[in-house]
Amino acid sequence: MAPLTRNRAPGTVPMPAMATYYSQRATAGGLVISEATCISQQGQGYLNVPGIHCQEQVQAWRQVTAAVHAKGGIFFCQLWHVGSVSHPDYQPDGGLPVSPSGLPIPEGFTVVTPKGRPFPHPTPRALEVAELPGIVQDYARAAANAIAAGFDGVEIHGANGYLLDQFWKDSSNQRTDAYGGSTENKARLILEVMEAAAAAIGQDRLALRLSPYTDNRSIRDDSIQRAIDKNVWLVQLGLLL
Repeated sequence: MAPLTRNRAPGTVPMPAMATYYSQRATAGGLVISEATCISQQGQGYLNVPGIHCQEQVQAWRQVTAAVHAKGGIFFCQLWHVGSVSHPDYQPDGGLPVSPSGLPIPEGFTVVTPKGRPFPHPTPRALEVAELPGIVQDYARAAANAIAAGFDGVEIHGANGYLLDQFWKDSSNQRTDAYGGSTENKARLILEVMEAAAAAIGQDRLALRLSPYTDNRSIRDDSIQRAIDKNVWLVQLGLLL
């Protein structure tokens, strides 16, 4: 079962109904990946999504993982930081959401906050290099919390236009330091997160989700898109011939 956001965790704490929901979908030997789960308050950008960064959340997850294991299922927790796809109403001390380069989200996209109505996304701020080790440790801590909550492993969410994907895609990453520019630099944060999480829980419990071909909120990699366009053109030419 792929991760599916359900918005059933008021205050970011999993509710008992989630144990029923996941157990209904668990089968012996089958892999279930949880809905995206925030690694920190800074990482939240949606209403009523769960977290895994405090003990209250860990304790609440335990009844969910126990229900999946009672059906013989294997349960991974998807670890999530939304990056720019947030709003000050979710952020610590009402600050701006964070991103690689402080670029605005295109017009037309909105975010629902606890105030109850959609708001435009504010222009995020660019993360300082000195802040990145703290985010890496947030992932590692969340991974350890997930194991403590009874999960069998974790999947790092590096897809769909969220923070790690924002660093990976050149449309959202215009940095000129060690985390921008070359493919190696754009991948640096993902690799640091994976290494820290592997050190925390073991690499055999660790997975990574990527979406290299998606264009979510105009977050894309232009070099990949050019390759896709070229291949589509070649296929169309082959069909004509």
